[in-house]
Formats: sequence, structure tokens, C-alpha cells
Amino acid sequence: MRVYSIIIGSGKYIPTLIQKNEDFYSRDFVNEKGLKIEKPVADIVQKFQEITDIRERRYLSPELNTSDMAYFAAKEAIETSRIDPETLDYIIVAHNFGDILHDNIKSDMVPTLASRVKHKLQISNPDCVAYDLPFGCPGWVQGLIQGNYYIKSGDAKRVLVVGSENLSRIADPHDIDSMIYSDGAGAVILESKESETPIGILCHKTRTDTLNEAHFLKMDISYHPEFEDNTLFMKMNGRKLYEYALNTVPALVKATIDKSGIDISKIKKVLIHQANAKMDEAIIQRLFKLYEKKLDDSASIMPMIISKLGNNSVATVPILYDKIVKGELKGHQLASGDYIVFTSVGAGMNVNAIVYLVP
Repeated sequence: MRVYSIIIGSGKYIPTLIQKNEDFYSRDFVNEKGLKIEKPVADIVQKFQEITDIRERRYLSPELNTSDMAYFAAKEAIETSRIDPETLDYIIVAHNFGDILHDNIKSDMVPTLASRVKHKLQISNPDCVAYDLPFGCPGWVQGLIQGNYYIKSGDAKRVLVVGSENLSRIADPHDIDSMIYSDGAGAVILESKESETPIGILCHKTRTDTLNEAHFLKMDISYHPEFEDNTLFMKMNGRKLYEYALNTVPALVKATIDKSGIDISKIKKVLIHQANAKMDEAIIQRLFKLYEKKLDDSASIMPMIISKLGNNSVATVPILYDKIVKGELKGHQLASGDYIVFTSVGAGMNVNAIVYLVP
């Protein structure tokens, strides 16, 4: 008998405020040189939608914060797993900017968001260790990897892994890329399980590229030369990011699948971080091309939620998983014996993937 890590419950929090593409028509967009983009805003938004497939996204209500979303998702995961929260050995909260007040755009990470979540859950057990994981968009997937290490080493029986992000509050309102960003949270309970045959997390792989890629995503002041202050916003080099993702994600996912010993034809779903639908389509097609196979119906293997929820960073993959297992994503379901892949790419630059066998 060997010990494996399996997911026994999940939860999510999707903010209630809907920001549609049409809501950006009044924006004054400028380029990285601070020059106003002369194209009609409606045309800019339409082109953006064609590339990303984002039609609307969710924004967090002013009275809530990132740690609140993390708590809501964590509470639901605990409830669906039907465990006593006092039995948790670790709480890992993946995020990148901490709590950010809607009227004071500064990162607040003391105490850690994980400590705030543990406090909100009213867990008194001091042996339940709570810490944060800032790892770019792949943070939640990396949290699963770390939780798996704790379980495999015998150091933990149960690990709560949360991904929560509030990107709307760190988006430059004069940057076209601000239309990509969204808010949300997702969580799972990872539990140890003895089994004679492999189940749960089978293998994983992570890479970090910094020699030339470290600053593809970075913090900088507003593009608008007359912006009121020197507030830092998230900035990205979209073209470089696109190229990086296509050159690294398919190869890393293939290496992970090969490591598991599973044939690509047995992979039921690929749950991928979603920032750009065109990019994700290119990634999945290139993955199958690496196996010298043609993929005619990517929608069946790579479920997408970006059109309604946008890019909510570390929350994307766990929200996607939760929606599928709870029957909230039409045409997609998971059953015992299904092989799935969790994968993400983001700031760092970091890429990771997990092959998971549904128990």
C-alpha cells in the first residue's frame, strides 16, 4: 500500500459584480509610451474580445477583500468534504497582491492571508500551519504540489489549498490589458489515501525561467502621463507572454504526462489557466501536435470559462475544477478513473502541471 493525495472536497467564490465589455467604452486608453490610442474604443474592445473571448468579468464588491474570498471558498470546500476543520494540517493560500482596499491600492500581507483565513474559520489547532504562496498565476497548482509533498512525507493528512486573487484593484484603468483581469477564489481539501493502485496526484513538474523572462509581468506606474499619483499597477508584455506560453507550456505538460506513463489519449480533461482563449487553443493544439496527433474538438477536453469570468489568476483552475465536479459546466463531468491535467503559466515566469487520477 502506498500513500497518495486525493481531492475530497472543493469550493469557490465568484464575485457578484459583473463588468461587461461595454462598460469600458468610456475609458481613455493609452499605450506604453503614454500616447492616446486613436482607434475608437468600441473597436478596441471588439478586437480584444475576438482575441481573448472575454465578454464579461467579475469584480469584487467594495466591502470585501481577497482574504474574504479565500475564506468563502475554503468554507465551502470544508463543508463539501465533510471534515472537521480542526483536523487540517496545513492551509496554503496562493495569491500575489494580498488584501487591497478598494480605495487604497496598496498590498496588505501582514498577517498572511492564510492566517486570516484560519482566523475566519475559527481553527484553534496550533499544529495547523498557515502560510501564503505568491507564485504568479500558477500559485494554486503549486500549492497542490506542496500539499502533496507534505502528505507523501507523512507530515500531513489533510491540506487546504486556496487560490484567491483580486486583480481588478491593481489594473491600470488606462491600460487595454485591464480588460483581462477579474476576481475570484477557489479551494480544495487534499487528503492522504492509502491504495494498492495509483490514485490522485500521480506526478507533477514545474519550471521557472528568469534569465530573459523575469519581467514579462511586473509592477509599474500608469501609462497615462497625467495620472494622479505613482500608484503601481500590474503590467505585462503580452506578445512576449504569448510566445513564452506557447514555447513552454505544451512541452512541460507533455513531460508531465510522459512522466505519469499515461497515453495522451487517456487524458479526459486539461484544466488550464485562462488569460487568453486564443493562446490556450494554441497551447492545446501544440500539445497534441507534440504527440503527432490531431485534436479536432478542443472544447471537449479543455473546458473554458474565460468568456464570463475573465482572468482571475490563481483562482481560475480551482474554480474550473469546482464547477465541473458540481455539474455547473454543461457538457463536462468527471468520474472515477478519469485522468485530468492541472496546468498554469504566469509571472516569474513560472509554468507547472499535475496529472491527477480521479479516485
